[in-house]
Amino acid sequence: MEIYVGNLSYSSAEDDIRLLFGVYGTVERVSIVTDRETGRSRGFCFVDMPNKDEAQDAIMALNGVEVHGRKLYINQARPRTPRTDRRDW
Repeated sequence: MEIYVGNLSYSSAEDDIRLLFGVYGTVERVSIVTDRETGRSRGFCFVDMPNKDEAQDAIMALNGVEVHGRKLYINQARPRTPRTDRRDW
């Protein structure tokens, strides 16, 4: 299951997120979304957990928890919608 993590501190690292979610089960992948130009975090990430029950437990336990001074917003990620190519406008 892919999990969306919002309101993430800009200083949070992949290892921090792995440790946070790893308490609830196996973390397959952490993908911190970064700005293309600056390379800095945009304040959200996606976490992949292969076991749906473990992922649900993590969502329930961590949604609203304060990490690095910010309350996390966590839920199941929505399917991605196709992007329109801006050059076609």
